[in-house]
Amino acid sequence: MLELCTIASGSSGNAVLVYNNETVLLIDAGVSAKRICDSLKALGFAPTDLSGIFITHSHSDHISGLRVLLKRTDAKVYTCGETACALLRQVDGIQGRITTVEPLVPFSLGNLEITPFPTPHDAPGSAGFSVTDGARKCSVVTDLGFVTEDVRHCVLGSQLALVEANHDPNWLMSGPYPYYLKQRILGDGGHLSNEASGEFCCELAANGTSKLILAHLSRENNTPERARSVVCDMLARRGFDHISVTVAPFDRPGTPLEV
Repeated sequence: MLELCTIASGSSGNAVLVYNNETVLLIDAGVSAKRICDSLKALGFAPTDLSGIFITHSHSDHISGLRVLLKRTDAKVYTCGETACALLRQVDGIQGRITTVEPLVPFSLGNLEITPFPTPHDAPGSAGFSVTDGARKCSVVTDLGFVTEDVRHCVLGSQLALVEANHDPNWLMSGPYPYYLKQRILGDGGHLSNEASGEFCCELAANGTSKLILAHLSRENNTPERARSVVCDMLARRGFDHISVTVAPFDRPGTPLEV
């Protein structure tokens, strides 16, 4: 049985666990090591049970807990080349702990297979990850300005997908952010809007996805209710109203979901 559980999701911090009875993967460590360890304990694991730590990119909301976490586990850090270079500059004590992985090249860890895929974001080497046990597949894809063919290739066919739904464009444009930041978020290296997320979720549903988790919501330019309403309405109009849609909490663990 393969499961996924969010620890936190949003601009203040991101971390996701994907695991089965043999292999435990942490995707991002953007909250405190204590919160990560507490979440592991709640699921019956210890930091020493981590099989690997996967980093999508080097922004602080994805790595802020990594330095301390590395003192509590011997797990290696897996990430793409440009992110690895950034981590060597940003995270003390990470030397000798990084394994560089190639985008679009699957590799095995424990009894799981992981495929990194590039995402268009304003951080060099930004990536998402798909994970499969051979029978079931889940994917984590956040922090992207638009959905590329590489993203589609790797994520379509997932039974469960965690997908960014960052903002409502009208709320963003009428909100307090400075103009440059609004343009960054709306750009090709920014973040998916609710509508863009909904379009991708419809593609996923048409290709076998039955469970969706909306993630990396903006506190200022979105709400869980708004994101879920937009995506669910788009799914329903395409005949996919049977799809399970949940929203990852900002600052507490979500409910574990079986893939």
